[in-house]
Amino acid sequence: MPLELLLLGVWRLRWRVVSASLALLLLGATLVMLWPRQYVAEAVVAPAETTGLAASTLIQGGLVMPGGLLDTRAGGNFAIYLAALRSPEAAAMLARETDILAELTRQKREGVTGRLRTLVGFPPSPADLDDVDRWLDRNLGATQSLATITTSLSIPHPDRAAALDILRRLHAFGERQVRASLDDLARRRVAALEARLATERDIYLRTPMYELLAQHQRAGVIAAADEAVAARLVSSPSVGLWPALPNRPLLLMLLGVTVPLACTLLAACRVLLFGVPAVPERRPAGARLLRPALARKREE
Repeated sequence: MPLELLLLGVWRLRWRVVSASLALLLLGATLVMLWPRQYVAEAVVAPAETTGLAASTLIQGGLVMPGGLLDTRAGGNFAIYLAALRSPEAAAMLARETDILAELTRQKREGVTGRLRTLVGFPPSPADLDDVDRWLDRNLGATQSLATITTSLSIPHPDRAAALDILRRLHAFGERQVRASLDDLARRRVAALEARLATERDIYLRTPMYELLAQHQRAGVIAAADEAVAARLVSSPSVGLWPALPNRPLLLMLLGVTVPLACTLLAACRVLLFGVPAVPERRPAGARLLRPALARKREE
């Protein structure tokens, strides 16, 4: 079909396009305005290895060389820290120390499916650790900056204080996991070296073993004393005074752009499938009054 005929067909359907666009815009704006809003707690962290006096640097006893210039993936203790934030242990910690189970149970019962199941006599079961694990994996955001090595952590929640508390607990949990792992590793190596030294009689082997023992003892002391062993806080956890999710102005702007374009595209598809719609015949207003008189004269 030539472009001129396509544009002509869309022009003849302009009022239908306008009507459909207004209806969809009204429906979408209503859903956006009625959608429950949530507070978003945010924090900015950076790998502790980026600091010259970081625990990982002192433990290794030398300069930590960076990875490949094109590799932006997290590594070292920072990667373990990020993985611990979404681990089942973190979900168990939230279930044990916060009211997340009661909140998820309430959401399940007040949702559409929960109300339907209650009406038919099969109410939803209370939330468990699997629900907390899925909620954490779905809501916890870890976004790496494109300009720096920092990572932004975010967690949404309907309650402002709860969002801030959950993010603080998750950060502390990740640090504890990394610290406990380093401390356990140092303790096991120290115990193994001490056991070997108790039976070793060769002086030439005992001397390097004593040096290795001192290094692991120093690693254990540093891991226990340093404030941040995996992630250093660049910006402490904070939450805004007003709900930030969903972003209503942005959604309304996107609706105002996409809905008219979508309706216009549907009109163009209709023209391509069924051809250009015919123009309805327009008759003068006086023709309806003159027609009965002309018919009577013809009969006479």
